[in-house]
Amino acid sequence: MKQFSAKRSVQILGYLLKEYGIFDVVISPGSRNAPLAIHFSEMDELNCFSIVDERSAGFVALGMAQSLRKPVAVTCTSGSAAANYYPAVTEAFFQNTPILILTADRPTDYVDLFDGQTIRQKDLYHQHSYGDFQLLEDEKENADEENFSIIKKAIETCFERQGPVHINIPLGEPLYELVSELPKLPPVEKTIRKPQFEFTPNFPADWNTAKRIMILVGTRDHSEELEMQLSQLVKNHSVVVLKEANSNLRQEKFFGHIDRYIFNFTDEDYKTYAPDLLITIGQNVVSKKVKQFLRNAKPENHWHIDEFWHPDTFFSLSEKIKTTPEKFFAKMLNFIKLEPSAYYNLWDVLRDKKDAKHAEYCLTRPFSDFKFFEILAAKLPKNINLHISNSSAIRYAQLFDFPNNNIYCNRGTSGIDGSTSTAMGYAMKSPVQTLLVTGEISFFYDINGLWNNYIPPYTRIIIFNNGGGDIFKIIPGPSSTNALDEFIMTTHHKNAEHLAKHFGFGYTKVDEEETLIRVLNNFFKADEKPKILEVDTSEIENAEILKEYFKFLK
Repeated sequence: MKQFSAKRSVQILGYLLKEYGIFDVVISPGSRNAPLAIHFSEMDELNCFSIVDERSAGFVALGMAQSLRKPVAVTCTSGSAAANYYPAVTEAFFQNTPILILTADRPTDYVDLFDGQTIRQKDLYHQHSYGDFQLLEDEKENADEENFSIIKKAIETCFERQGPVHINIPLGEPLYELVSELPKLPPVEKTIRKPQFEFTPNFPADWNTAKRIMILVGTRDHSEELEMQLSQLVKNHSVVVLKEANSNLRQEKFFGHIDRYIFNFTDEDYKTYAPDLLITIGQNVVSKKVKQFLRNAKPENHWHIDEFWHPDTFFSLSEKIKTTPEKFFAKMLNFIKLEPSAYYNLWDVLRDKKDAKHAEYCLTRPFSDFKFFEILAAKLPKNINLHISNSSAIRYAQLFDFPNNNIYCNRGTSGIDGSTSTAMGYAMKSPVQTLLVTGEISFFYDINGLWNNYIPPYTRIIIFNNGGGDIFKIIPGPSSTNALDEFIMTTHHKNAEHLAKHFGFGYTKVDEEETLIRVLNNFFKADEKPKILEVDTSEIENAEILKEYFKFLK
C-alpha cells in the first residue's frame, strides 16, 4: 500500500511536478523535508535519487539538467543545508540550466527565535535565481488555492527562464503523518510563454556594409542547426568564426585555439585583426586574451544573440538580440551577401603559421600535463561526453582538438567546487559514456561527488595530479609572492588510490608516456564498475613547459 505525505502543500507540489514533466528529483536526507522525500518516493512517475551532501546534490541536479536539457528538482532539509545549495545555484544561474530548488523550512513564526536548523530561507537565493517563491502553511486561509497558483508560477518560470527557481516550503509538525489515497486536484492550464523576436531590416543592412565580420562563440551545447548555418557563412570565407573547445563546434574552417593565435598580439595587431562587426553567441569564454583583444579592438558594432543574457563583456555592445542564434541566422541567411573577405584570409594566414609552430613544439615535449592533453585528444573515442574541470584543465583543453565529443565545463562562475558532482549527475542521465578530466585539487575538493549510488559503470574519471594547483604558476602574479606554495597553490603529496577503493571505483596510476598510451587503449572499454585513471606529473615543471609553449609560438 502506498504511503503518501498528508501535507497538502506537498501533495500539490508532487502533482504539479508530474503534470509539467519534471520527473527527476535529487533528495538530500533530512527531517524537515521528510514529507517531500516520503511523498516523491511513493509517486510512480518520479525518479528519486538520494545524495547526502547538499553542496554535491545541487551540482548533481545541475549535471542531470544539463544532460536532460529540462528542469530537475532538488530538495533538502532546513537551515544550513539550504545554504549549501548556493554554489550550484549561482552556476546554474549564469549558465542558464534549469533546476527547481525545493527547500523545506520551519514554520514562518519560528524564524529568528534560535530554533534548531532555522535561518532566513525566504528569498535565500534571490540574487542568483529567476524566481523566489514561498508556500503557505496548510493551516493558512486559502492555502490550497494559493499554493497551487504559486507552484504553477514557479515551475513555469523555471521553464521560461531556463535557470534556477526557488520554492521555500514551511512545514509544521507532525512531519510523518501519512495517507494512502490522494485527493483529486484540478486540471492544469499550462501558460508557459515563449519569447518573441522581431527581425528588422537593420540587421542585414549593417551586415552587408561591414568589411570585417567576426563571430565569437562561447560556452554552449552542440547544435547541428547552428553548425550548418555558420558553415554556410564561412564556406566562401565571408566571416571569421572564433570558437573554444566548449563551444561545441566542429567545422574545420572555424578558428579554434584562440590563445594560440592571439597570445602575443601587440597594440598594432589589435588594430590589424579587429572586426568592425562583432557577433557573440553563447555564454562565458575561457580566454582572457580574447577579452583583452576585443576590449582593445573596440568594434564599431557588437551584437549579442541570446534568449536570456546580454552582457557588455567587451564594452561595445550595440544590439541585444533576444532570440536563439538558430532563429536569428535562419532569417539572416535569406538577406545577406556571402562574398569572400580579405579579413578571413588574414586570420587564415595567422592560423597556418601558429598551427605549424604548435605541431613542431608537440614533437619535442616530454611527459607533462601538456603532453597528457595532447595524448588524450588523440586517443579519446568518438561520441564520449567530455566534462572538464575548471582552472588549468579547461585551459589545456583549448590547445587541442576534440572534434568528436560534446564538451562541458562549469564556466558560469568558473569555480572548481562542483566539477565532479556535475559530471556524475550528467552521467546518471546519459546513455552515452561520460568522461571527467580534472585536476587533482578540483577532484579532492569535491570528493563527495563520488558518494553517489547511481553512477553508471561505464563512467570514467581521469585525474592529472601535478601536486598542487599549477594554475597559480601559470598565471602572472602568484609566483612573485612568498605565499605561493602553502597558501595559494595548495602543495601536497596526496593521490586518489584509497578514495577510488572507498567509493568502489577501479583505479590505475601512470607516471610516464608509454604506460599512459597503453592504459588508454583499454580504459574506455566496458567494465563492471566505473574507473579512475590518475596521471601523476607532480615531479615535472608543468608550468614551465606551458610557458615555453607560448614563447615558442612567437
